[in-house]
Amino acid sequence: MSLSHLDSDGRARMVDVGDKKVTARTATASGRVVTRPDVIELVRGDNLPKADVLATARIAGIMGAKKTSELIPLCHPIPLTSVKVDFSFESDAILITATAKTTGQTGVEMEALTAVSIAALTLHDMIKAVDPSAVTTDIRLDEKTGGKHGHWRGGARKDRASDHATPAPTEPAKSVTNAVRPNTAIVLVVSTGTANGTRDDTTGPVILQWLEARGYTTTLTVTPDATVHTSLATALAAHPAVIISTGGTGMSPTDQTPEATAAVLDRELPGVAEAIRARGIASTPTAALSRGLAGTADGTVIVNLPGSPGGVKDGLAVLDELLAHLVAQVAGGGSHD
Repeated sequence: MSLSHLDSDGRARMVDVGDKKVTARTATASGRVVTRPDVIELVRGDNLPKADVLATARIAGIMGAKKTSELIPLCHPIPLTSVKVDFSFESDAILITATAKTTGQTGVEMEALTAVSIAALTLHDMIKAVDPSAVTTDIRLDEKTGGKHGHWRGGARKDRASDHATPAPTEPAKSVTNAVRPNTAIVLVVSTGTANGTRDDTTGPVILQWLEARGYTTTLTVTPDATVHTSLATALAAHPAVIISTGGTGMSPTDQTPEATAAVLDRELPGVAEAIRARGIASTPTAALSRGLAGTADGTVIVNLPGSPGGVKDGLAVLDELLAHLVAQVAGGGSHD
């Protein structure tokens, strides 16, 4: 395999792109700044000593993309038509995504990667006063389009995947009956107010009582919205048969329960989630705004319910007709589709 930036004598060179076709090109890259949950909340609320943290990091990322050819040797200066930098949140990380676009004879991968890198460095500079141990990690190219290789995503070109990609071996089906503890359930109450003691929990005990009436040994855990990812992972590590969460399913900036759940699910149950929403919409139109998910993770059934008493009542009414059969199927004891 020859490297394009080396000549026949192994010396570094700038690639001649003069004969390449002019095409529309895009590239998307991403990275993470890992920090403490309390720092995440400070960034969300723009309450750090240095204000406008995300806005400053976004501008820095865009400026970095525009100066890529000055920062990285042998990169071509190219006319960027667009650079977009976005941020999202996990319980312990700020996710950075950058997309660069151009119409030209060479790609914009390095511009997208530079935008992520500079935005991450800027975030670190802004939060280091409260968390000097923050770590930047997982900077990678996610996707690119244009040029002779077409559309490439996540390490394999869509139109030339056979050239470079090795098919992943098929894994044997997991045996979940030994890992999961039968007839055990965890109720996860996702509420910053309840966790802080400023709000009464009116939903967790209802779910707890409902599960116990059906023969489950139960545990109730209360978590702030900011740590729902960690709390859900901890609950899964206990290998219960069922996890039912309540709260954090709406559109508030702090609502992260569906995102935390999506990150651990290996099989979704969209019909269950839609049935819960439909039951709620019949009496409360705003139930349509719930983003709750349902599915399984390593043999554990996970269902997100809203944080309102009415939403929990509707959700349990749906589960009353499904949960026993669902748990039996996941454990290998059901035979119906």
